[in-house]
Amino acid sequence: MALLNFRRPAEPHLGSQPTPEVEAFLNGFSIEVMPRTAASVEDFRDLLPEGTRVYIAHIDGTPIDDMVATAKRLARGGFQVMPHFPARVIRDRAELADWVTRYRGEAGVEQALLLGGGVATPAGDFDNSMQLIETGLFDGFTRLHIAGHPEGNRDIDPDGGDRNVMQALRWKQAFAERSDARMALATQFAFEAAPVIAWVERLQKEGIDLPVHIGVAGPAKLQTLIKFAIACGVGPSLRVLQKRAKDVSKLLLPFEPDAFIADLAAHKAKTPGFGIEAVHFFPLGGIKTNAAWTQARAGASGVPANQA
Repeated sequence: MALLNFRRPAEPHLGSQPTPEVEAFLNGFSIEVMPRTAASVEDFRDLLPEGTRVYIAHIDGTPIDDMVATAKRLARGGFQVMPHFPARVIRDRAELADWVTRYRGEAGVEQALLLGGGVATPAGDFDNSMQLIETGLFDGFTRLHIAGHPEGNRDIDPDGGDRNVMQALRWKQAFAERSDARMALATQFAFEAAPVIAWVERLQKEGIDLPVHIGVAGPAKLQTLIKFAIACGVGPSLRVLQKRAKDVSKLLLPFEPDAFIADLAAHKAKTPGFGIEAVHFFPLGGIKTNAAWTQARAGASGVPANQA
C-alpha cells in the first residue's frame, strides 16, 4: 500500500483544517472522470494520490476507443482503473466481450462498475447488471462494483418503494458470497447524512453486507448541483440544496460537501462496523477543484483503504 503522495498542490487550499475523523474517512477515496474531461488534465499525478481508484463513466454515445484510451492513460499513471459497463448501452454479448477483452488486453483492467445505465430503452439484449454478471465475462476480475441508491431509484421501483431494488441486492449479495471478486456498492450522490446512515443500517439488518462506497458530489456552483441532482433523481436530500438556494447571498458561492462528509465521518468513528468503506466523488464542479478540496481535507498522508 502506498501513502498519499501528491506531486504538488493542484490548486490553493480551499477550506478548513482537516479533522482526524474526516482524514480517516477520506482515505482511499475514488473519483469519476469521463474521457472528455480527462483530456483536459495534463497529468493526473499532479491531482490525485498514487493508486487512487478512478472510475471512467461511459455515457451513451461515447466511443469505446475513447474509453480504452483513457483507461490506458490512467493505468500508465499508476491508478486503479474501473470503467463503467452500462447494461442498457451494450448491444449484445459479442460487444460486451469485445469491451472486456480490450480493457483487459490494452489497459490491464481488472475492475469494473456494472450498472443498468442512464437510458430508458435498452440498445440490445441487456437491461440490468445481473445480466452482465451472468455472462461469465467478468470471471477473473478482482473487483466488481454495482450501483446503490440510498434515496431509491424510480427507474427500478416506479412507485417510490424499494422492493425491486432490494430483491436485486439480495441476488448480488448471494453472487458476492460465491465469487472470488471483491464487491461493493458505489452509490448515487446525496447531500444529507441521516437518510444515508438509515439506508446503510437497513441494508445490514437485511443481511446485505456489501461494503458501501458512498457517492459525494464534489464542490460546485449551487445551480450546477441542483441541475445534476434533479437529472439524476436525487431524493429527499435535495432539500439541502433548495434551502441553500433561498439565501440569495450564497446563491453564487460554491457548495462544498463539508457538512455531509463530517456527519458521516463522525458516525463512522463512533460506529466502526458501519458499512461505508470509502468515499466516491462525482467532480461536478471540475476534477481539479474536487482534487484540491479533497487534498485540503485528507491530510498530507495516510493509507488508502481500497488498494486491493
